[in-house]
Order: sequence, then structure tokens, then C-alpha cells
Amino acid sequence: MGSANKSNSKDRKARIEEMRRAERSRERRNRVLVIAASVVVVAGLVVGGVVLVNSQSDKKDTTASSDNGKNADSKSSGDSGHFTTGKDGVRTWSGTLSRTHVTTPVSYPMHPPVGGNHNPVWADCNGDVYTQQLHDENAVHSLEHGAVWVTYTAKASKADVQALAAKVKKTPYSLMSPYENQAAPLMLSAWGHQVAVKSANDPEVNKFFAAFVQGSQTPEPGASCTGGVMK
Repeated sequence: MGSANKSNSKDRKARIEEMRRAERSRERRNRVLVIAASVVVVAGLVVGGVVLVNSQSDKKDTTASSDNGKNADSKSSGDSGHFTTGKDGVRTWSGTLSRTHVTTPVSYPMHPPVGGNHNPVWADCNGDVYTQQLHDENAVHSLEHGAVWVTYTAKASKADVQALAAKVKKTPYSLMSPYENQAAPLMLSAWGHQVAVKSANDPEVNKFFAAFVQGSQTPEPGASCTGGVMK
């Protein structure tokens, strides 16, 4: 009888020990699963964060590219500042004159314009006399090359127009064209400078040509005045 009790006690202890081992094994498996799940969650969060950051970065890059494209092809002249008038009547632009090439019409703060964003193609300015109004954007490019631009309205006398045309024709880096939207019948413009003259005999005509045909104001001295927009 005693032997039977001892045998049952051993069997019970063995079963209890086996149950404990099984429980410990389950606990280890559970811990492993919890850790693995945590790693997956953390990894997912990290990947998600990286994707979000990259997405936002891509949006910023796209926006920046879009903005750059918009600015490069803007209708704005890019100019800032104002004219100051000297004792000789020459108006000088005090401020910034932008020089970006654009393919759209440009809204200039002065007429005729004396600088700013302009078309990639210049108006021929090798003593060229035009009988029709030019596009501002092409003429401004000519000013960038160091040309003097003579403009006139319908109020200018025929004699003055002919005399100024004769002067332009024999002056490289100059051009002439009608221009109705200007403050005086006869005006001369260079990059950053402008003057209204009373007649073709006004002393300021020769002074202006001498000072500004390929003058120190020229952003691109020596650049071509041929091969641009033809008459």
C-alpha cells in the first residue's frame, strides 16, 4: 500500500513538472511573438515615416520646380525701383533691372522700357530703322547689348523723324521705331537710361548717343546686334 502511494506521488510530481515545463514553454513563445510583433510595428512606423517625409519632400521639390518655371516665364518685368532725373533731363533707373529671358509678353513699369525681363531674341540694332512698332521684349534685349533705341509718336514732325532715322542708319548699335505709348513725341532709351528730346537738333541727341551707344551701362558689351528679329 505504501509503495503504491509513493508511486502515485511520483507520477503526480512528474505530471506537475511536465505541466510547468509546458507553461514555461508557452510563456517563452508568447514573449517571442510579442517581441516579433513589436519589431514589425516599429519597422512599419519607421517605413511609414520615411515614405511620408519623402512624399513631402517630393511635393516641395515639385512646388519649387513649378514656382521656378513660373518665375522664369513670368509676365512681370522683374524690375524694382524708380527713375531719378538729372539736370540734363536724362532719367536714370535707380533700382534693379532684371535680365531673365522669357517667352511671354512682359508688363514693364516704364514706356518705352529701359530694361527688365525680355525675349531671348533681340531686335536687330545695327542702324536698323523700323516702320512698325516693335515688341518691347525684343527691343529690351537690344538695349542689353548696348544699343540706343530712338522712338517717336505720330505727334513727331516728319523732318525730325527723317533726321533721326538718318543718324540711326549710320550708327551701329542703334535702332529706331514708332512707339505710341510714350510721354513725349521723341525719346531716346538705353539700358537703365532715357531722355525726351525736343527735336532732332536737340544737343541731348548727340550727348545721349555718345554716352550710351555701347556705354558703361551695357550689361553685355559687344554682343551681336544682327541676326535677331529682322525687318
